[in-house]
Amino acid sequence: MVLISGSGTNLQALIDDLAGQGSLASIVGVIANKADAYGLQRAANAGIATRTLSHRDFVDRAAFDQALQREIDAFNPDLILLAGFMRILTADFVKHYRGRLLNIHPSLLPKHKGLQTHQRALDEGDLEHGATVHFVTEELDGGPLILQSRIKIIQGDDAASLATQVQQQEYLLFPLVVRWFAADRLHLNHDRACLDGGPIPASGLRLEDLESGI
Repeated sequence: MVLISGSGTNLQALIDDLAGQGSLASIVGVIANKADAYGLQRAANAGIATRTLSHRDFVDRAAFDQALQREIDAFNPDLILLAGFMRILTADFVKHYRGRLLNIHPSLLPKHKGLQTHQRALDEGDLEHGATVHFVTEELDGGPLILQSRIKIIQGDDAASLATQVQQQEYLLFPLVVRWFAADRLHLNHDRACLDGGPIPASGLRLEDLESGI
């Protein structure tokens, strides 16, 4: 199950990756909190069931999350992915899906939690930037890290150029982590992300290290 708010480029990367032969996973549904989210069209083009649930139709965050939980549970998914879902989730919602809820965030967590990550990386003079996949917990962008990919910030980069580069890394990270989960290799165990039975470092794995065989 994938939750989105916008264009759905990460969703498309997941659709494309899971379309390969021998895939252990499939996307059972896509839910957006905005009716004009283009990701809904991407899902429909791929024959994936879609739902729209506007947060504006509910009196508060808790009521929206309860309705969202009902919609998700109707699909009985094994894993829920936040792919550009621009909502802060309540603690009760997060607890309900503990160990089954993943987010992709456009920064090298724990740096730059929240919004405007690319400009903040520039403003702070960072030499590197990137993206992180992590388990979702009650702390905003604070759950156990799974996998990161890094890019170098060079002279002339601006927020837009960093966003483009980071998105390209996101399209590699999220599908790989989903494959790990689908193969029963990835788990959340006592607040630690674990891969193949061993704990992942608190700083997360680095895609660059995996590609180089380290």
